[in-house]
Amino acid sequence: MPATSHNAWAAPFSAAPLSYERAEAMAHDTGFFGNTGDPLLETVVEMLDELGRPDAAFDVVQVAGTNGKTSTSRYTAAILAGQGLACALYTSPELVEMRERMEVAGAPVSREAFAHGIALAATAGERVNARRAAVGERPFRVTEFDLLTVAACVVFAEARVDVAVLEVGLGGRWDATSATHPAATCVTGIGLDHCRILGGTLEKIAAEKAAVIKAGQACVLGVGTWSPSTVEDVLLERAVEQGVVPTLLRPSDPTDAPGEVEPGSVREHPELPHAGYVVTHRPERVGDTLELAVTTPRATYEHLACAKPLYQAANVACATALAEAYLSHALDVGALRASVTACPTPGRFDVLQDAPVHLIDASHNPQSVAALLASLDAIAPDVSTRPALLCAVLADKDVDGIVSLLAPAFPRVYVTATASPRALPAAELAERFSAHGVEASGTYPTVADAAAALADKAFVACGSITLAGELAGLARLAR
Repeated sequence: MPATSHNAWAAPFSAAPLSYERAEAMAHDTGFFGNTGDPLLETVVEMLDELGRPDAAFDVVQVAGTNGKTSTSRYTAAILAGQGLACALYTSPELVEMRERMEVAGAPVSREAFAHGIALAATAGERVNARRAAVGERPFRVTEFDLLTVAACVVFAEARVDVAVLEVGLGGRWDATSATHPAATCVTGIGLDHCRILGGTLEKIAAEKAAVIKAGQACVLGVGTWSPSTVEDVLLERAVEQGVVPTLLRPSDPTDAPGEVEPGSVREHPELPHAGYVVTHRPERVGDTLELAVTTPRATYEHLACAKPLYQAANVACATALAEAYLSHALDVGALRASVTACPTPGRFDVLQDAPVHLIDASHNPQSVAALLASLDAIAPDVSTRPALLCAVLADKDVDGIVSLLAPAFPRVYVTATASPRALPAAELAERFSAHGVEASGTYPTVADAAAALADKAFVACGSITLAGELAGLARLAR
């Protein structure tokens, strides 16, 4: 339930002003104030404490999950804003500029606000580590995400928002957003991603994400937590431990949740509150309308519509249930419809150019790729008529899982590599496609090279969030 009031917050110390460019550079390389040791949740806790807890100046809604958490976060923020709350949004990564990770009232914060937040967060980190050094303790290693999360809390507190929707960066247990005290939380789904860090099984990954469920919260478990039942069991066991009664989201038809529901056994849990949704109109072409009805423990919301692909239905439904759970009352349906229709989802089935079509999608693991392909199947079932694929993948992802799905789904394949230090070189990606029976029609060392070569060709670009971001940035420069 939202708090009726919050204390005004002011920084307990000042920080030297930074330019936006310097603030971005500092966020990308935080080693200047602690480059030893492993990242710890205590790092963010102590930085927030040093700042006098800016995150206590507003409510927090936390969104975790393998897939769909960015879109669910966006829809949740849009819905809460439509219900009359001053709302902020924190997502990652950015598509073009780092300040895009922080939004207030539906727009990225200013460069000045971003730089000010980074300056105060960095100063807090320096003060914490100086105090640790003075008593002989090893300094904290402040990661990029640590610094950005603290800076976002500063920016949002100074903007006097009522509530901030915070997307979990990685996992949940040790994620920087978990240093705050969320009033409501959700887990959109569980899939195999970041296995080296979170574990190599769905159940191990679920245990890391389940840690966001804490006593006193409202909680929604998205459709991607439904199956297999061993995954849902992990989340429900955590909920029981914490005395939390979660709302379980189920699609009326599992095919309305493409790429979300893992194969395996399911349990119904009639003792728990449920939410559900039914898709009443499936998009038949790019730009066509998705329409659905969502039923929650408090109401049924019909005629929710947006020009999005089918896989967004699960995210709209999850956000609706989460916003309602946080508010503890039914939503104004007119405002809800307007919020769902108007909510942008940058980088998600995002058309950068109409003729020839250049479409980017931030799908970056087998589950999200399957969701993208289900949407393409609905609007272009004949593979031979589809645009070409432009693909780039990060080396620490399930490369073969991604390639095995994409290889037979397009008439031609082009490969490239993003500027990320984690990028799989284009030549190696071409070899992976070859191993799956598809020879790349073009191999480009950089995204800029690929964009120039394919400027007059239709393509769908996916495989990495950074690929979507670099193409979006190039498109902005070309306007």
